[in-house]
This record gives sequence, C-alpha cells and structure tokens, in this order.
Amino acid sequence: MAYILLYVDDIILIASSHDLRKSFMALLELEFSMKDLILLSYFLCITFTSHTGGLFLSQSTYASEIIARIGMAWCNPSTTQVDTKQKLSSSPGTPCADGTLYRSLAGAFQHLTVV
Repeated sequence: MAYILLYVDDIILIASSHDLRKSFMALLELEFSMKDLILLSYFLCITFTSHTGGLFLSQSTYASEIIARIGMAWCNPSTTQVDTKQKLSSSPGTPCADGTLYRSLAGAFQHLTVV
C-alpha cells in the first residue's frame, strides 16, 4: 500500500515497505526531476516526528512562529484572552492604520485551526 500527498511541487510518499517506496520513486523519477529527502520533518506548517509506532504531527512550531511574528513571544499567558468589561459601541472608532498584519494573522490562525 502506498499513499501520495501532492501539494504544488512537493510530494510526500508513504509506502508499506521500503522496496515498494523505492520502486515507486523510480517510476516517478522517470517523469519528474526529483530529490528524495528520505525523512519527513516539516511540511505545510506541520512538524513530523518519527517514532516506533508511527509519526507524530504537531503545529507547535508554526504556532510559535505566529506568536513571534506579532511580537508576543515573551508575553505571559492569561486565563481570559479578552477584556470582558469592554463594551462595544455603535459610534465609529479609529480604524486600523494598516490592515495587512491583521489579515495576515487572521489567515495564519485560520490555517492553524483548519489543517
């Protein structure tokens, strides 16, 4: 049994045996220019760690990168993430000067929760 995950120009090939993996790689190399990295470590913001029972998948590195990008790597955790006493107002406030960072973070957090 073999599984292939293809994303743009990256391929993950998982096979039930080493011989099957090698023969499948040989067939793919006839059609495509490829480099076999052998061990999978980081793909699509997911860290892969190999264990005797299989693979452990984690997004902790990606989550840490997001937190560092917004300058909150050294912040202390809080039990409540939002000011519960803050009241919303119907009057317009000061708009965000540049929404690029906000949109980028919204997309990063969406990727973190969907993947």
